[in-house]
Amino acid sequence: MTDEELAEALRILGRGGVIAAATETFFGLLADARAPRALDALFALKGRSQDKGVALLLPERAAWRALVADLPVLAERLADHFWPGPLTIALSASAELDRRLTVDGTVGVRLGARSDAAGIAAAFGAPLTATSANRAGAPPCLTSEEVASAFADAVAAGGPEAAPSNTRLWVVPGRAPGGEPSTLVAVSGDRVRVIRSGRIQESALRAALPASVLR
Repeated sequence: MTDEELAEALRILGRGGVIAAATETFFGLLADARAPRALDALFALKGRSQDKGVALLLPERAAWRALVADLPVLAERLADHFWPGPLTIALSASAELDRRLTVDGTVGVRLGARSDAAGIAAAFGAPLTATSANRAGAPPCLTSEEVASAFADAVAAGGPEAAPSNTRLWVVPGRAPGGEPSTLVAVSGDRVRVIRSGRIQESALRAALPASVLR
C-alpha cells in the first residue's frame, strides 16, 4: 500500500465510506465502527443480515476497553499471547456500541497482524469493521481483483472523487495470504469457548491458558 493509497483510504473512511483492504487472512470491508452512516453503507454493500454481528479491528490494544463492558483476565492473557494476530475475542459489548455490531450482546475484536487493513486501522485511530469482503453467503476474496468483481456495481460507482454512499466501495490494491480465517473465541468469566476454528490452533490456545479453562 502506497502513501497515496493510505491517504485516500483515510479520507474515504473519514467521510463515512467503506473500503476493502487485505487483512492477515482475507480481504475485509472496513468502515468506521462509530458512525451509523458508515455501518448503513457496510450492510447495504454486503447484503448481510443485521443480527449476525460484525467483528472489529483495533487501531491499538488500548482502544479495546471502550468497546466492551468488562475485560476479563483470561481475555487479556489471550491478547498477550496472540495479538497482534488472527485471534478474534468476543466479550460482552459496551452499552454505547451500535447493536448491529453485536451478537447476543457480545462483540468480537482483534488487533490485526501486519497487513494493509491493520495499517489503515492504526492510522485512522479508531475501531474499524473487519467483516470479510464478499457478498453474504459467497466465499471471501483473496485479491483486490476478486473484490472488484464481487462488488462490480459498487466499485464502478466509486472512484477517488466520489462521495461515499451505500452504493460505492473503494478497493486498496493488493493480495491477502488466505488460508484459514481468524480463530474466534468467546470469553465469559473463567471460561473460554472456541466459536470458530481458524489460524490459531486449539492446542496453542490450551497452552496459553490455565488447565480446564477452554471448552
